[in-house]
Amino acid sequence: MTEADVIQPSASIASVGKGIRYVENYAYAYSGQFEAKNTTQILLEFVSGSGLIVGTFYCNVFLQYSNISVRQGAFLISLNDIIVAGITATNANEQMPATVTQELLIPPVTKVKVEAIASTDDSDNFATVNFTGRVYGAT
Repeated sequence: MTEADVIQPSASIASVGKGIRYVENYAYAYSGQFEAKNTTQILLEFVSGSGLIVGTFYCNVFLQYSNISVRQGAFLISLNDIIVAGITATNANEQMPATVTQELLIPPVTKVKVEAIASTDDSDNFATVNFTGRVYGAT
């Protein structure tokens, strides 16, 4: 696979979206900010390339500056439509950090999906998911 096939022409180093991006032997995905209401939303969804990826998902929940109440979110990570991780994150410091990490090995040519749902229906629940990883054996 040539470098032009791996790095999309429209990609920039700090772009966001549901897809994965490759830079040399590294991969990343930044969902961007999503309003997390009481419905499930897809934050990341992509098919991995030809290499094995060893990486970490960073699941974040946060609140708007005008509202200081507790926010919680649940994140489901699935590989080929099989749930492999379920994560809960909250901004209540005494319970857990607002960012929770999950390390995973992503096999080659695997459909990856991260979904999120908030615990309340407030309009100022927000979530993000970031993924960074090292790619091995890409052809």
